[in-house]
Amino acid sequence: MNRREFLAGSATAAAALSARSYARVIGANDRVGLGVIGLGRRGTIVSSALLADGRAQLSAVSDVYDAQTTQFLARVAGSDSKPSGHVAYQDLIARKDVEAVLIATPDHLHVTIARDSLAAGKHVYLEKPTLHHWEERAVLVEAVQSSKSVVQCGTQQRSGAHYLRAKEEIFGRGKLGKILFARAVWHNFPWQQRHIEPSPQPAGLDWARFLGPAPKVPYEKVRYTAWRYFPDYGNGLLADILTHWADVAQWMLDDARPQSATALGGIFQLRDGRQNPDTVSAIVRYDSWNLSFESSVLSIRNEKPSVFFEGTEGTLDLSREGYVFRSNTGAEESVAATESLEKTHARNFLDSILRGSRVSAPVEAGIDASRPVQMALRSYWSQQTVSNSDFS
Repeated sequence: MNRREFLAGSATAAAALSARSYARVIGANDRVGLGVIGLGRRGTIVSSALLADGRAQLSAVSDVYDAQTTQFLARVAGSDSKPSGHVAYQDLIARKDVEAVLIATPDHLHVTIARDSLAAGKHVYLEKPTLHHWEERAVLVEAVQSSKSVVQCGTQQRSGAHYLRAKEEIFGRGKLGKILFARAVWHNFPWQQRHIEPSPQPAGLDWARFLGPAPKVPYEKVRYTAWRYFPDYGNGLLADILTHWADVAQWMLDDARPQSATALGGIFQLRDGRQNPDTVSAIVRYDSWNLSFESSVLSIRNEKPSVFFEGTEGTLDLSREGYVFRSNTGAEESVAATESLEKTHARNFLDSILRGSRVSAPVEAGIDASRPVQMALRSYWSQQTVSNSDFS
């Protein structure tokens, strides 16, 4: 499927969605029944943002481990709803009181659950990365085009007011001149530095459901508890972090077509059974600019992870906390973030469901953000520079 076909199908789906959404009567008590699939760290954070909006009501939750479900439900015990708990996500999406789902599972389950949720008529908030394997994109695109549902990808920067302002006032007015470099850095992830001691499989953990389409292997605690260590379930720093920063750079520069990618790194310190690198660097070449990326799980001081743009007329340091523009003439402009990105992205998702507005991070943007990641991943594992020939 080419870009034109994707856009045509998306436009048709959007038109149908808008007509249906605007036909819905919005009342003071109108709320979206929410189902949360995957109850770990991201499931907790994003669902909290959705519920804080006031227009979502938690109807059901699903996780492959009953202890995780119990802990999650205890955290929302004070809410005005009594959500049901499920092991199988299929049981959750079969419920009529679930109108929208948050998919916050390990990465390798994203597309399968998104496809099934869309087929069940649910709106979908799909955590990043949108794709675990590049080959999955056709499945996801077809599912979106066959649905009239809202789909929001979890690259929350796209809903940030200061990001939108930078897009309009800095890039839209050409204040940086000709942009040649975008440097992206983010280090220090303590929750990915744990040494996991072996222990037996808990009785309430459905290991087969956790594995899903991944290779069938015996249970190991580290594979479940620290699934980001393993490419079978997650693609490590390149998926977790490069996805966000590549999306920002491509969005700001209106260029989502990388030409080639080279990635190098390794396990430089944390020899704890992980397979994904604890430290990685990548250079992604576009038509007329380079994106360089550095990230480490290790505790390198990095107070403000950001994308730093360098142009012939100035620089822009753009982070989740705000931005600083410096002109070569000496002028400087600072803008601070004023809202939680999680909450603004959640609000945009609910606005799209209830009012028919456009999502900030549609599936096309999610797939575009996955392209440089997938190219860098292939480069890292093959130890070769990878061209865009297989990533059209």
